[in-house]
Amino acid sequence: MTTGTGIKAKRGGGLRAWLMAEVAETVMQARLQRAYLGWLRFVENPLAVIGLTIILALILIAVFAPLIAPTSPSAQNLDIRLLPPSAEHWFGTDELGRDTFSRVVHGSRITLYIVLLVALIAAPVGLVVGTISGYFGGWIDTILMRLTDIFLSFPSLILALAFVAALGPGIENAIIAISLTAWPPIARLARAETLTVRSSDYISAIEIQGASAWRVIFRHVAPMCVSSVVVRITLNMAGIILTAAGLGFLGLGAQPPSPEWGAMLSTGRLYMFEQWWLTTMPGLAILIVSLAFNLFGDGLRDVLDPREQ
Repeated sequence: MTTGTGIKAKRGGGLRAWLMAEVAETVMQARLQRAYLGWLRFVENPLAVIGLTIILALILIAVFAPLIAPTSPSAQNLDIRLLPPSAEHWFGTDELGRDTFSRVVHGSRITLYIVLLVALIAAPVGLVVGTISGYFGGWIDTILMRLTDIFLSFPSLILALAFVAALGPGIENAIIAISLTAWPPIARLARAETLTVRSSDYISAIEIQGASAWRVIFRHVAPMCVSSVVVRITLNMAGIILTAAGLGFLGLGAQPPSPEWGAMLSTGRLYMFEQWWLTTMPGLAILIVSLAFNLFGDGLRDVLDPREQ
């Protein structure tokens, strides 16, 4: 009866009125209301919307790169080497006659590949380490946090360089190295959130009912930390992109002829005074994408942070 009334109200008052109802009649309506109100808070931040728009554009460019790029990123033609930007070659050509615009477009695929894999590796590792450390405390907390402190004591790029030097150059090893430097801040954040959550009354009630420690951690504590972890990893994307570009610049990331933006900067620096476009175009791509993730992360923090609500 309640569900039927809710459906009639939705049809009669419109979808927005249904989403803005003071009292939710179903769990689904409550969840959709929360998502809708979060979206309204998000769009109130124009810079966050700009960041999201750039990220969505980057995803579309990466997906449709073969259709957008006029030529293959590795196609060489020495007859047109080092040409300035023109109607035919929007970003000019490099020292081997390759179209710079095509290489920047295809380079977006490598950047997204690195960012997504690092996020999928670092976020779960940091979340698990932080929640276990915060929930159990004692010697487990001491060991895990001292290990985290060791990783945090080194600058991320220097630590990534050390890992890549041990593992060998290559995009896969670069992803592993960056992931090993990205999880400690997330672990620290998850631990702080866990210390707050574990003293809650509902956690005590669950423990009294006989739930195991691991069930409490993964079913009740970790989900409460996910929103903070998502915000943190989003804000860390800019640092991940810069670290990946730094490894590529030093020849330890994606290897030639891959059109990785950092590697393009490394090659273009030899010609930067006469052929400025070789460094300007990939450099602008790194700048714009890094800025977009920071702007998007700020807006996401305003939506997901309970204290901001």
